[in-house]
Amino acid sequence: MKAVIIDDEKDSRTILANYLTKYCPEVAVSGFGESVATGLEAIKKYQPDIVFLDIEMPYGNGFDLLDKIEDITFETIFVTAFDHYAIRAINQSAAYYLLKPVAIEELIQAVEKIKKEYGEGRHSEHTRLLIHNSKSGAPQKIMLPTLEGFEIVPIHSIMYCEAVDNFTRFHFESSPPLMICRTLKYFEEVLAAHRFLRVHRSHVINPDFVIRYSKGKGGYLTMKNNQELEISPGRKKEFLELFEK
Repeated sequence: MKAVIIDDEKDSRTILANYLTKYCPEVAVSGFGESVATGLEAIKKYQPDIVFLDIEMPYGNGFDLLDKIEDITFETIFVTAFDHYAIRAINQSAAYYLLKPVAIEELIQAVEKIKKEYGEGRHSEHTRLLIHNSKSGAPQKIMLPTLEGFEIVPIHSIMYCEAVDNFTRFHFESSPPLMICRTLKYFEEVLAAHRFLRVHRSHVINPDFVIRYSKGKGGYLTMKNNQELEISPGRKKEFLELFEK
């Protein structure tokens, strides 16, 4: 697989290229970029399978770069210092990211996952979804990893999420539930920007589907499918405030 590394820090580009040569020999680094402009040139010239992309760069960021590419034919691995907003956007699309300084084991795992997707003909899906969600006015979607692969669903169709050990069961308005290979804590953070709220250790809900609230120590809420869910006393105030706005 061909790769392009786009990062404004020369040392970061060199270290990552050396790691790939030593630990991921199936990946050949074809070119480099140090800004949005030179990154676009490298992508156009080398037509890579993988782009290692820094988020923050001079005169733009990684999202700006991706937004300028009409036809995404590669998968992206973001390489960045921690940025909560950016990581939330990346997680929503289930795209790959590595935190600086790059851990070798995490690099190998990300490359292995992309190799598998290329073998299954599913490459570039994560990057395409990320770009779709970044466009103003576009219906927001989320990529949900399952045991069989992944499902892409509109966020507004999610009624609530239920913790099942280290998995999460997603419940929808008009389709069967899905068992997803991530914890409820993970989705609590990813969906927070869409008004989803954790009301109990076992549930994160979409308030748009709440049809009834019953008083109690914490109280109970009834969802549109008539499922009754308990509210933890410590979550009651935040839940009620959602409906006062």
